Amino acid sequence: MGLLDRLSGLLGLKKKEVHVLCLGLDNSGKTTIINKLKPSNAQVQDIVPTIGFSIEKFKSSSLSFTVFDMSGQGRYRNLWEHYYKDGQAIIFVVDSSDKLRMVVAKEELDTLLNHPDIKHRRIPILFFANKMDLRDAVTSVKVSQLLCLENIKDKPWHICASDALKGEGLQEGVDWLQEKTVQSDPSCENVKR
Repeated sequence: MGLLDRLSGLLGLKKKEVHVLCLGLDNSGKTTIINKLKPSNAQVQDIVPTIGFSIEKFKSSSLSFTVFDMSGQGRYRNLWEHYYKDGQAIIFVVDSSDKLRMVVAKEELDTLLNHPDIKHRRIPILFFANKMDLRDAVTSVKVSQLLCLENIKDKPWHICASDALKGEGLQEGVDWLQEKTVQSDPSCENVKR
């Protein structure tokens, strides 16, 4: 099998592997989103809160994603930074119906963006404004404003309205992420100043 893997890689037939960090506050829907992105026969029925982190894999048409689903509970958020260096893309999930904790989400995002292992890299960031099906949800435009995403000038980013339970908005996000990671160098090169 090793020879066939190498041969397919040389011929460009093997899918490029991308390491993605899935971040966001607890109960934002990170695990549910990742579950919906896996093939239907690999999805689990009962989603439980992530303790620490879990690793999941799924494929798109040209990429193989290894996703590090990081717990969003306050006591585990300090673990996120240990994975920044190896991350090639970020999925940041926001509960668009939780207006009270939007400030906390923004603080965590700011901490992420200013971390030395992220700050000077052109790492693509996909935002899911999740739980759009809930009555109190704000639009993805409003989430973008509350998180001040317009201030992110040195990284490609995109926001998608999503409903993880139904899978709505997820494919749009994965398509964007696939396009951005195929375009960029696997190391997510440093930003040229």
